[in-house]
Amino acid sequence: GACVHGGVCVRACHDPLVSSRPLSPPLASSRLLAPPRARTRRWSLGGPASDMAEVTEAELDSVRERLAAVRGRVPADRTLVAVSKLKPAELMVCAYEAGQRDFGENYVQELVDKGPRLPADARLHFIGHLQTNKVKLLLSEPRLCCVHTVDSLKLAAELQKRAAALRPGQAPLAVMAQVNTSGEVSKGGCAPAECVALCEGIRASCPALRLTGLMCIGKYSAAEGGSAADFETLRRCRSEAAAALGEEEGALHLSMGMSHDFEEAIAAGATHVRVGSTIFGARPPKPPPAAQPPEGQPPP
Repeated sequence: GACVHGGVCVRACHDPLVSSRPLSPPLASSRLLAPPRARTRRWSLGGPASDMAEVTEAELDSVRERLAAVRGRVPADRTLVAVSKLKPAELMVCAYEAGQRDFGENYVQELVDKGPRLPADARLHFIGHLQTNKVKLLLSEPRLCCVHTVDSLKLAAELQKRAAALRPGQAPLAVMAQVNTSGEVSKGGCAPAECVALCEGIRASCPALRLTGLMCIGKYSAAEGGSAADFETLRRCRSEAAAALGEEEGALHLSMGMSHDFEEAIAAGATHVRVGSTIFGARPPKPPPAAQPPEGQPPP
């Protein structure tokens, strides 16, 4: 395959229009009459061939253009986290080559699969729901720089245990306390009233972790009420946590804002914005759950 700088390798898909084997006359004529195909590359995260996806040069150009447009709307003193959830690793490589260094992933397996495709100075942020039984795997990826979704002392304790064992002698792992500012059961995070206790617990009992801020997921649309109230709640939680910890408010970051509201979040004081589809394009739909056989029958 072709190798780009930083030791990240991608696989170029074989173009059947260029072959060392001679074609039979009928096949050759049909190939000559066929319209030219868009140039593509094929990537794989090590799974079966059916999991491989093709990335066109047009998609790579689109990512470059979208990324440049978004970066032009994010102040230099804020951190843009490019969320590559469910997107091919090659699009991350493309963004890296265009100067992006911070990437966000929602799924542990996807983060550890994609991480080795990036150079060592890439910074991976975990921004999805994290189960304690996935912490060891997550921390095995050396490019992991921050976990934004610590929502309980139980999870903090597991992160502390694994960080101490897997990263001895390294700087503490940055973490953020996730707050459920909207109260929606579909979203993770501690209740706003529990935020101070969570922050105090992390600071007091987790020396292998470094509490760097708070995170929330705002409402997804104006129809749901918009995100302004969520951002205000997170700012209030930061004020209370900073006072309890004896720190200036500015010492704690605010991770808030996504593709649909990141500019509003920046205006509200966000230090980290998590932008995905605006950079990488719409995500593919999740596959439907497998049909379950009638009770008493074995699966097909």
